[in-house]
Amino acid sequence: MTTFAHALPVSGEWKAQVTAWLSEDVPSFDVGGFVVGDEEKTATVWCKQTGVLSGVPFASEVFRQCEVDVEWLFKEGVLIEVAEGEKTAVAKLKGPARNLLLSERTALNLLARASGVATKSRRLLDLARKSGYKGTIAGTRKTTPGLRLLEKYSMVVGGIDPHRYDLSSMVMLKDNHIWSTGSITNAVKSARAVAGFAMKIEVECQSETEADEAIAAGADVIMLDNFTGEGLRVAASSIKTRWAAKGITGFLLECSGGLREENISGYFCDDIDIYSTSSVHQGTGVVDFSLKIDH
Repeated sequence: MTTFAHALPVSGEWKAQVTAWLSEDVPSFDVGGFVVGDEEKTATVWCKQTGVLSGVPFASEVFRQCEVDVEWLFKEGVLIEVAEGEKTAVAKLKGPARNLLLSERTALNLLARASGVATKSRRLLDLARKSGYKGTIAGTRKTTPGLRLLEKYSMVVGGIDPHRYDLSSMVMLKDNHIWSTGSITNAVKSARAVAGFAMKIEVECQSETEADEAIAAGADVIMLDNFTGEGLRVAASSIKTRWAAKGITGFLLECSGGLREENISGYFCDDIDIYSTSSVHQGTGVVDFSLKIDH
């Protein structure tokens, strides 16, 4: 049986980051820990609002480093339905009282942020499928510094595509690249000389003319940026029809720019292969969790 956690890197870098987060939370004396001592207690992690559970391996690593045993009651990626004013147990904990409280806030913060991203991702995906769109919904690289792995992971848990992970994962040539090199053709040619055949090159385009130049230059993905809904449908159909007549169909069309849960339905069309939006992880709300010692 596979889980989302199996996709995480085996290197200890993200676990070391968990250590840093714990150290950040207790830079000096832990007076609260002194107060409660190390008598063994049990505790429960409660989910207090409906959301998709995400961030389990990150929270589990917090508990492990704090020498707290954890048993998860839900599988990651499940939508936990919580009625207004109610709460649902998602994990059972056991360990020294001071360790339980040492782990509390860091673990809950990670669960809250991760589950918020996964929940928003799931909502956007569900919206696309209900609209009849069968293509790809993706996030962006506009992630929170220090939380990129957590947020990208949560996009996957929520069911969408995480898009490129970093600047080394795929080449994306935007307006600044084009202006710096003089043309789309120059930028694509230069990028291909270093990227080789194995790495995709994407070009941000503001018009059909720019899209045509990018396709002719050999770009793999054409991002139609900041189009209106109707303008996007017209441009996407025109581009694909025109190049299909020449026998060229291997490129992908992506739409980005200002897409949100409230307006994305007005942009859906089958000629667009990918809709990417930072709204699933930038400025996204959290899912509320709490940790209470059983008494």
